[in-house]
Amino acid sequence: MSSAAENGEAAPGKQNEEKTYKKTASSAIKGAIQLGIGYTVGNLTSKPERDVLMQDFYVVESVFLPSEGSNLTPAHHYPDFRFKTYAPLAFRYFRELFGIKPDDYLYSICSEPLIELSNPGASGSLFFVTSDDEFIIKTVQHKEAEFLQKLLPGYYMNLNQNPRTLLPKFYGLYCMQSGGINIRIVVMNNVLPRSMRMHFTYDLKGSTYKRRASRKEREKSNPTFKDLDFLQDMHEGLYFDTETYNALMKTLQRDCRVLESFKIMDYSLLLGIHFLDHSLKEKEEETSQNVPDAKRPGMQKVLYSTAMESIQGPGKSGDGIITENPDTMGGIPAKSHRGEKLLLFMGIIDILQSYRLMKKLEHSWKALVYDGDTVSVHRPSFYADRFLKFMNSRVFKKIQALGSRHRPDLVPSTPSLFEAASLATTISSSSLYVNEHYPHDRPTLYSNSKGLPSSSTFTLEEGTIYLTTEPNTLEVQDDNASVLDVYL
Repeated sequence: MSSAAENGEAAPGKQNEEKTYKKTASSAIKGAIQLGIGYTVGNLTSKPERDVLMQDFYVVESVFLPSEGSNLTPAHHYPDFRFKTYAPLAFRYFRELFGIKPDDYLYSICSEPLIELSNPGASGSLFFVTSDDEFIIKTVQHKEAEFLQKLLPGYYMNLNQNPRTLLPKFYGLYCMQSGGINIRIVVMNNVLPRSMRMHFTYDLKGSTYKRRASRKEREKSNPTFKDLDFLQDMHEGLYFDTETYNALMKTLQRDCRVLESFKIMDYSLLLGIHFLDHSLKEKEEETSQNVPDAKRPGMQKVLYSTAMESIQGPGKSGDGIITENPDTMGGIPAKSHRGEKLLLFMGIIDILQSYRLMKKLEHSWKALVYDGDTVSVHRPSFYADRFLKFMNSRVFKKIQALGSRHRPDLVPSTPSLFEAASLATTISSSSLYVNEHYPHDRPTLYSNSKGLPSSSTFTLEEGTIYLTTEPNTLEVQDDNASVLDVYL
C-alpha cells in the first residue's frame, strides 16, 4: 500500500528505525498499553462480580494519564494520553470464561516489555506479543473496532454455547488518545507460539485469485504463504486420525456458521506447521530469544487457547500419531503424505470484515474481470461454503484405517456447510446399478437402458455411500455400458 501513512497504517521505516503508527512511535504505544491496562484491570477488581447485562456491552470507561502522574495514575515518560476501555465488565467475563485471572492478565501484559512482531499481512497493523507468549495485541482500524463492539452480544452468546472454537478469543478492546490521534487496540489469544518453530506458515482463504505470497514476503525469514503456495508445497494435504479429523471439521463448520450469521467474510485460517523430525536436528541451534519467560513453564495457561484444546478439549491425544514428544505446546498431531510427524497450530483470523457496500462493490468489479468464484471477497454464505470445501478436500484429510478396501490416498471429505444438512439423503434411481462381479476394489456404476434392477437405493451417511438393491429377474446386458468410477 503506497499510502500507508495517509490511511493511518504502520510506517515501516528503515531496518534499525523504530516503527510508527499514525505518527506515534511503537515504544509509546507499548508503554501506553501497559499503563492503561494496568490501571483499568486494577480498577475492575473493586467492582463486584455479577451477571453481564445488555448495557454492559456499550459502556466505555476513560482515564487521563498525564506524564507527571496523578492521584490515580503513575508518572511516565510518554506524552500525556487518555486511555479508553470498551465494555470492561463484558470482557472481564470473557477472560474468566477462558480461565484468565486478573493477576495473570496483568502479569502477562505488564511485567515485561511487549515484543513487536513483523507484520504478517497487508493490513498495516502493529502486532505485539507478551513475553510469556500468551497474548497478541493488535492495532485495529476504527471500522474494525466499531464492528467488534456490535458483535459483542452475539459473541457472548456464542462463547456461552461453545467456548471451544477456532475463532479469535478477544480479551479486551482499548483506545489510546494522544495529540488528537486515536489508536485502537485489541487483545487476543496467540495462535502461533514463538517457542515452537513454524517451518511453514500459511494464510488460507480457500480462494485462488492472486493468493500467492509476494516476492517481498518470501524474502522474510519466516514468510507467510497463501493458498496457491499450499497447493504447490502440500498438494497431498495434511493427514489426521479419524477422531481428530472429525473434531477439527466439526469445529470449522460450526465456526463458519457463526461467521455467516454475522455476515462476516474475508477471514483466513492461519496455519503453522512444525515438523517434529526437523526439530530434533535444530534443537542445538535454538537461541534464547525464542524461549518464553523463564518464570513460567512454556505451556500456555489460558483455557482453550491451544489448537488442540480449541477443537476437542484437553486430555485427548491424537490416537498415538505422536507419542515420543510430550511437549507439543498444544499443537494438533498430524502427518504429511510422506509420513512425517507434524504439529499443527491454527486459528481463524481477520473476522472483523463485514460484507458491507464497499466489499460488495469490490467483488462486483473483480467478478467482471476475473472468475467471481475465485476472488477472496464474496458474499458470506458462498465464502463460508468455499472456505469449508477447500479445508476438507484440499488441506485436511483423514488417515484410512489399515485393511480398508478404499484407496488410502482418496478420503471422503466432510460435507460442506450446506451439504451437511443432508447427510442422510437417499437417492432412489432406476437407472443405476452396481456390477458386483467387477474385479476392482472400488464399485463401478453403469448406465444402461436395457437390463436394470427394479430398485437401487444409495444412502449417504458420514461421507460413505451405502447401497441396497432388490434383485431383478431381467438379465443385465452391459456390453455397451458407460463406466463411471466412484472413489469412496
